Amino acid sequence: MGKRGRACVVVLGDLGRSPRMQYHALSLARQASLDVDIVAYGGSEPHSAVIENECIHIHTMIQWQKYSHSLPKILYPLMLLLKPIIQLVILLWFLCFKVPPPDAFIVQVVMEPYYHNFVFGMYGILFGFGLLHENPPSVPTLVAVKWASSLRKSAFIVDWHNFGYTLLGLSVGRSSPFVSIYHWFEKHYGQMANGSLCVTRAMQHELAQNWGIRATVLYDQPPEFFCPTSLQEKHKVRLNRYLCHPLGVRDCVTATTTGIGADDQNETLFTTLVDTDILLKPNRPALVVSSTSWTPDEDFGILLEAAVMYDRRVAALLDENDSADEGVLWKEISGGKQYLYPRLLFIITKGPEKEKYEEKIKRLNLKRVAFRTMWLSAEEYPLLLGSADLGVCLHTSSSGLDLPMKVVDMFGCGLPVCAVSYSCIDELVKVEKNGLLFSLSSELADELLMLFRGFPNECDALKSLKNGALETGSSARWAAEWEEHAKPLISEDNSAQALPPRRLRRPRISSSRLPRKLIFGNLVTMSEYTNQFKHLAG
Repeated sequence: MGKRGRACVVVLGDLGRSPRMQYHALSLARQASLDVDIVAYGGSEPHSAVIENECIHIHTMIQWQKYSHSLPKILYPLMLLLKPIIQLVILLWFLCFKVPPPDAFIVQVVMEPYYHNFVFGMYGILFGFGLLHENPPSVPTLVAVKWASSLRKSAFIVDWHNFGYTLLGLSVGRSSPFVSIYHWFEKHYGQMANGSLCVTRAMQHELAQNWGIRATVLYDQPPEFFCPTSLQEKHKVRLNRYLCHPLGVRDCVTATTTGIGADDQNETLFTTLVDTDILLKPNRPALVVSSTSWTPDEDFGILLEAAVMYDRRVAALLDENDSADEGVLWKEISGGKQYLYPRLLFIITKGPEKEKYEEKIKRLNLKRVAFRTMWLSAEEYPLLLGSADLGVCLHTSSSGLDLPMKVVDMFGCGLPVCAVSYSCIDELVKVEKNGLLFSLSSELADELLMLFRGFPNECDALKSLKNGALETGSSARWAAEWEEHAKPLISEDNSAQALPPRRLRRPRISSSRLPRKLIFGNLVTMSEYTNQFKHLAG
């Protein structure tokens, strides 16, 4: 590293919900022995390891929307135009003046929700949607960090986690001029970076072939605090306070937690304390965790449909009368009766579309499946994963080139995963080793029935996947991955003059010869577009 012994991690979003950047900060402090400044917005609390590290200094930027709620609605369009400028100024102030000069700025590239809301709001202004989001727009982070790195003679390092323009395209359409502009923006400033990291080999190939950027693959790996949960720790996971509040009037979980207090020290839904021994209940429900972000690239409807199918198919397989009084079934379960197929308890994390799906869940009338939504602290979340029986990942990747970090965390805790299948997911999920893949809700329902048959003691397929997940999670950890792949890049003499941008040189075509379609969107017919390319190639 350079002579300053300092790095700056930039997160234009909620630091508590940016685990990869938290891990970067920890590794920079622990493994590179640097002082680390984190510039981010507030919100969720980051992991205690970040807060308690004396070498890490968190600088929280102002949430602009806190000061704009009282404005008349007629001024909203004006505020949408002003917010990016104001936030750019705020970010530049922090990067150029507030934090000490670093050897390197490290910024993660994803589609920031603030910028997404700005673009969608502008669509409302231009095309009369009549919808303006109250969340603040993002500033162009790459521009701000590049300017700051030039001013302070620091290296500019980009960590590509996804492509923002592909996420934007999910909301406004791939053919939108906003998407084209944002694509150019990412590519142009990405090429100016002194170093680049990315999360998959598929993304590395895309950056090299189509962006002219040479990137190093830094796979997401679980840190040391994502590990299997002991029986004693499972008993201490205080889920009772959440389980007592169903989404419907009553469900198969609340019916069997009657008499268990929210702070009961002797009994939980899953465990019981007998003398000094902690025992797992044989008639406990199977605990399934889906850490969905409730974003457009995750179709939560698939999970709801699979839950309904599981509920109905179990009734048919057990020859139960599905129209019978559900209280009879719940009484038998709470009395200790075991069934070939268990009840399922899905725990879902909170997100922007949570309320919409909670209303759907209330109307499903499920008898053998229950849902809870909750947001756990950074310390509680690994304990929940280590206590669960199965993980479900609904991430589909807007670019088809990134991997879900939530699955990495699950493997770290020895939790097998059923994940949506897409182009590069096989870099992480190995079918029938540490998880299964599905494309349809019916396929997920089939997998739930297959894995949980005979639960908890005679489900060999689930146990096999659990062993595979444990092996995957223990084979590589974040610290080792960072030491091998990120530290050599960051530890070079990364001054802006000593290390030029790492881009791949390729022949340039004058913009005057480019087809108008490439610059302005759908302004030519496909035949004209093809002829123009033949002319360029000829």
